[in-house]
Amino acid sequence: MGKKEFQFKTNINCGGCIASVKPHLDSAEGVCEWDVDITNKDKILTVKSEGISEEQVLEVIKKAGFKAEKILE
Repeated sequence: MGKKEFQFKTNINCGGCIASVKPHLDSAEGVCEWDVDITNKDKILTVKSEGISEEQVLEVIKKAGFKAEKILE
């Protein structure tokens, strides 16, 4: 399976939030890279995936205590 890129609107809105979610995303199997644009009003989380699904990413975010929703094209 090739690399995919997913984007989500989140409520991860500061450095502290990013620090809270970091260990969850870093340890999630199938996530090779991720970034949160906290300057964007929608706090866009971009995840580069190597096998993890959008639903699994949403679960990881929820477990970390944050909200995220898929951005529909």
